[in-house]
Amino acid sequence: MKISVCIPVFNFDVSNLVSDLKCEIEKSNLDADIILIDDASNKEFRDKNKQLISPNCYYIQLDKNLGRSKIRNLFLNYIATEYLLFLDCDCEIIKANFIQNYLDFIRVNPLAEVVYGGRILPKETPESQYLLRWKFAQQRENLNLQARKSKPWLSFQTNNFLIKKNLFKKHQFDENFNTYGYEDLLFALNLKTENIKIHHFENSVLNIDLETNTRYLKKVEESMATLAEMLQSPKSAKMASEIKVAKAHSFLKKYGLKTIFKHIFKSQKTKLKNTLLNNPQSLRSLDFYKLGLLCENLK
Repeated sequence: MKISVCIPVFNFDVSNLVSDLKCEIEKSNLDADIILIDDASNKEFRDKNKQLISPNCYYIQLDKNLGRSKIRNLFLNYIATEYLLFLDCDCEIIKANFIQNYLDFIRVNPLAEVVYGGRILPKETPESQYLLRWKFAQQRENLNLQARKSKPWLSFQTNNFLIKKNLFKKHQFDENFNTYGYEDLLFALNLKTENIKIHHFENSVLNIDLETNTRYLKKVEESMATLAEMLQSPKSAKMASEIKVAKAHSFLKKYGLKTIFKHIFKSQKTKLKNTLLNNPQSLRSLDFYKLGLLCENLK
């Protein structure tokens, strides 16, 4: 059973990640390779990551940025293996037998077509300018195995998952949405509509790229615009409506509260944003901010 480790790269040095993966492949004599597709990174990162090319590590350089969905689909053009193991470029391997753990899971569960291994962040509380993203990940995203299994589709993320090639050919990421946000949940919810199970097990990676509050909030703003597009698209609206903030928007609209909420949000938006940037203590403020942005994007 051969597996391809697929890593989309954008402005990140993946030397340590590739080194750890190659070490396991060579030490355990695994039938596996590594494929890096660089999504038009800056020259300094391209030059550094090109040096990782070897007999079991391939590097593809794109001249134009494709975005999170298109680049993942693109890997299908370069792999001939039965399974693809997707990893984000900003993760660190923390399991001695990381790839082998996936192979063992498939051997024990031969019908499994999609498997998510999980993600953790450093336990130490970061400085205040990095606190918002860290808090959100710790409390909302990086769930323990039991919590992930209770909501297998909504707990799915693209940072560390295995998928069978034949299934991925049929169910790819939706390339209609090129901007940041919710492409992973839309992909997972599409699998749900097809009654395709997402399996969860404990094989976490460590996320090592902490984002500043400013950078993360820009992503939040972009993601709400993306979600609004999804909710207005006939193809994706039903699936996107399962997302928590979309449900909150539906509640406001159903009970005639949206106009009032938008008025309150407009009066508090600047103050709320400054709080999130400078003193992010509660995720409730982030929830309020997301909902307000979504209301603004859905006229």
